[in-house]
Amino acid sequence: MEVHHVAAMELEPDPLDPDQVVAGTPEVRAAVLHADDRVERGVWEITPGTVTDVEADELFVVVSGRATVEVEDGPTLEVGPGDAVVLEAGARTRWTVHETLRKVYQVTL
Repeated sequence: MEVHHVAAMELEPDPLDPDQVVAGTPEVRAAVLHADDRVERGVWEITPGTVTDVEADELFVVVSGRATVEVEDGPTLEVGPGDAVVLEAGARTRWTVHETLRKVYQVTL
């Protein structure tokens, strides 16, 4: 067991697929805290810009920053510090990141 100060954690570059970038020059950094054959838990950060994604079965909590997440054929979510979000596997999303967003996540594999 470990304690992690999420706001101050050093994260490693996690390059985006260029096909995901819609606008700007967003950069992603991440750190995996735990992974096994059932779940992955970690910290993820993205700088401002717009990207598309196909989501995993994920629960995340925003630590800092702000974004608009548009779910294809679903809701548009405005997320910021303290917000918890559940994403469904296979959901197609468009993330417009207004302020560098850092989240703690758990993906069920």
